[in-house]
Amino acid sequence: MKQVTIERSKVMSGLDSALKPRLKRRSTFEYVSWVVCILVGIGVLSSVATNPNFKWDVVAKYFTHESILRGLMLTIFLTVASMALGTLLGLGLAIMRASSIKPIAALAGVYITIFRGTPVLVQLIFWFNISALYPNLSIGIPFTDIGTAIDTNAIMGPITAALIGLTLNEAAYMAEIIRGGFSSVGKGQIEAADSLGMSGAMKMRKVIIPQAMPSIIPATGNQVIGMFKGTSLVSVLGVAELLQSAQLIYARTYETIPLLIVASLWYLVMTMLLSYPQSKLEQKYSHTSARVPRKARKVTLTAPEGIAR
Repeated sequence: MKQVTIERSKVMSGLDSALKPRLKRRSTFEYVSWVVCILVGIGVLSSVATNPNFKWDVVAKYFTHESILRGLMLTIFLTVASMALGTLLGLGLAIMRASSIKPIAALAGVYITIFRGTPVLVQLIFWFNISALYPNLSIGIPFTDIGTAIDTNAIMGPITAALIGLTLNEAAYMAEIIRGGFSSVGKGQIEAADSLGMSGAMKMRKVIIPQAMPSIIPATGNQVIGMFKGTSLVSVLGVAELLQSAQLIYARTYETIPLLIVASLWYLVMTMLLSYPQSKLEQKYSHTSARVPRKARKVTLTAPEGIAR
């Protein structure tokens, strides 16, 4: 009985020490750094607030302007649509990349290499001018006269080209993210699924994808934020998204800096709003946690030897 009490006291003391906050002694250099940073921050804020060239009254006037809000809505639409379609296509590419059939895996690898190896801006301009290569697209049954021709210029407008370009580029990055998640699944799990006689589709759906999600979801959150900011590139196609809307206004009013500040503030606000759920997802799906739990699990002694359960 005495041994049980001793073992229990050791367990409880170990838990108490784990729950104690770690105290860090602050050095003089840290206090000096705080003072310097505060002074620099006050100086920058004072300069920004008092410089009349920023024209904050113009910024306030156009911050909720109708055309700016329409551009913001189009930016959000392009972000959501491109991420959704890119994720679905990236999942298919990741499955092809992990295939044991060499031609299929090689085809997915070539796609990923091309779209990751060329700038997004070049891809957007390429898709916008695809009609120079294919003026007409024929849809029908091969080796027969059954089919119809579609004018490429009629369907490849600025928004369509932007959506296609962003989606195809994002699919290449999402394919690598998903493939990295697949690689995080232990071989033992796959061998166990094989021993149960699961088919390839069932193994992917029941075993691989659920266990790969903790690695995939946080990285996907980063891609969403990057996509939102990357939509500014479609302004070169004449798409009236957030940046293009600001450019159209300052081309008329010559208030270049205030309108760029308006666009930057909206990008900053939306990025902060997207960062919050992304941080929550990272905390939820993180494999390790640096935080100590608030309450320790109760220790119950079930054997005379003092074994804790």
